[in-house]
Amino acid sequence: MRKHQNVGRNISSTRQRLIAVAATMVAIPFANTTSYAQEAPFSGAGIKAITFDVQGTLVDYSAPFARVTAAIDKRKGTKFEWVGFLADWNTRAATNGLAIVSGKRAWVPVGQLLREALDATVAGRGLNARLDNRDRIELLSLWGQMVAWPDSVDGLALLRRRAIVAALSNAGMAATIATTKRTGLTFDAVLSGELVHAYKPSPEVYQAASTYLGVPAGAILMVSAHKIDLKAAKASGFRTAYIARPGELGPDTKADKTQEPFVDIYADSLTDLARKLDADTVRSAN
Repeated sequence: MRKHQNVGRNISSTRQRLIAVAATMVAIPFANTTSYAQEAPFSGAGIKAITFDVQGTLVDYSAPFARVTAAIDKRKGTKFEWVGFLADWNTRAATNGLAIVSGKRAWVPVGQLLREALDATVAGRGLNARLDNRDRIELLSLWGQMVAWPDSVDGLALLRRRAIVAALSNAGMAATIATTKRTGLTFDAVLSGELVHAYKPSPEVYQAASTYLGVPAGAILMVSAHKIDLKAAKASGFRTAYIARPGELGPDTKADKTQEPFVDIYADSLTDLARKLDADTVRSAN
C-alpha cells in the first residue's frame, strides 16, 4: 500500500511541476497578441503550408524511454523508480529552454539542454551514485529511437497532398532529419530553431519558417500537441491545429483538451485533421 501511495505522490508532484512550467510559459509576452476574434474565419482553403512540431506530436518518445530504462534495469540487476522520471526530465529541459527564450542565457544546442536537464533530474532524485555516465548516455539515446505515432505517416501523406508540409522542431537539424528518415515521415522541408539559434516559442522560429517556405504567416497552419507552441504560432500570425496526444509522457498522462482562443481546429489524429480540413475546404467552396 505504501509503495502505491508513494507512486501516487510522485505522479501528483510531477503534474504540479508540469503545470507550473506551462503556466510560466503561457505568460510569456508574445508580440502581436491581438484579439483572436478580429481574425478572418478559419478556412482550410486558405492554407498553403503546414508546419509540424515533431517530438511528441508526430513521434512518441515514451515507448523508447520504457525500452531504455528496462535495459538499464536489466544490465544493472536492479529496479529503479522510473515513475515520473521522463516528465521531470522534460520539465527541466523546458525550463532550460525558457531561460533562452526569455533572454536569460545564450542559445546552446538542444543536446546540451537535455544533458543538463538529465543531470539535474538524476541529482534531484538522489541517483547520482547509481546512474553513471554510461547510463546517462543510454538515456539520452532514447531521443534517437523515437517512433511515429500510428497515424503520423498516413496522416502526413494526406496533408501533403493539399499543402507544403514542413517539420518545425526545437530539435537540431541533423537529429530531425534522422528522425524523419527512420520513421518514414515525408516532408517537403525540414526546419529547426537551430537555423536561427532560437527555440520555440520564440517568434524568430515561426518567422523563419514563413521566410524559408516563402509563404505568408496567415497561410501557414502550425500543428502541435503543445499549446505553448500554438499560442506563440498564433501570435506570429499562423493558423493553428491542436492534436491530442494522450500518453505523450507515459501511460499516466492525459491530453489537455481545454478549448483555447488561440487554437483554430482540434483533431484527435493527423488523419482526423486531414478529414476536417477537407470538409472545411468543401464548405468554403460552397
